[in-house]
Amino acid sequence: MRKSEKLITNTIRIAGSSTILFILLIFVFLMKEGLPTIQEISIGDLLSKRWYPIEELYGILPLISGSLIVTIFSMVIAFPLGIGTAIYIGEIAPPGLKEILKPLVEVLAGIPSVVLGFIGILVLSPMMRTGLKLPTGLTALTGSILLALISIPTIVSIAEDALYAVPNSYREAAYALGATHWQIIWYVVLPAGRSGILNAVMLGVGRSLGETMAVMMVTGNAPTLFSGLNSFISPVRTMTATIASEMGEVASGSSHYHVLFFIGILLFLFSLIINITSSTLSARPKRGKDQVIS
Repeated sequence: MRKSEKLITNTIRIAGSSTILFILLIFVFLMKEGLPTIQEISIGDLLSKRWYPIEELYGILPLISGSLIVTIFSMVIAFPLGIGTAIYIGEIAPPGLKEILKPLVEVLAGIPSVVLGFIGILVLSPMMRTGLKLPTGLTALTGSILLALISIPTIVSIAEDALYAVPNSYREAAYALGATHWQIIWYVVLPAGRSGILNAVMLGVGRSLGETMAVMMVTGNAPTLFSGLNSFISPVRTMTATIASEMGEVASGSSHYHVLFFIGILLFLFSLIINITSSTLSARPKRGKDQVIS
């Protein structure tokens, strides 16, 4: 091996290893600052229903439920729209239109979330308030819709790339068997691109779960526990919004300070679970390898 090739190989190896090192350092830092929470605050107090740090009430259940509400409901909206748009761009749209839509989606994915948050406050929130006759438009539903709009371009871009990577020989073989266009999409292209599509969806989930500014601007920032369908049209507060809004004002080393880092540990673990789930689902053997298109 030439010296230049060896240098490039070693550089790539070091870059890959440094990524793992950085993640470990972040996790160690979070653990160092967040684990004292368990010593200072009882588990019962942490799992209570009230978040009011001024009175030393650090119940994180309302924050967890707020994050889960907006994340899950945003994926309910973003998943069918994102995958459907990816199918249209990759398999149905004429070549000329595809050349326009694909770059447009890439541009939408690059819009800063704070800009979309402004749009949510000025446009989406008043629409929700007047359309549903609510006292305020800053609700979990508003945050979910905005997060869906943020996640859809990411899902579309990655899912379309996954569909594009499916060899044309698969489609040609299916046409030779007499399959229709929609049968090819449903029985051939989607199963073949399943791994990339799952990664796109999981990345969208991670984007929604980790979003900060947009949800902080449109969800109302009220730490209320999920209590039924009415919670969708009520203000909520997410874990990320709590960290962003309170970290700048908290005293370093206080119980409040450690609890915020403990919330960061939970977010780190949630992201890890999402990535592990994505890898596990993607690694499963594909079903129906010998399936005959009917």
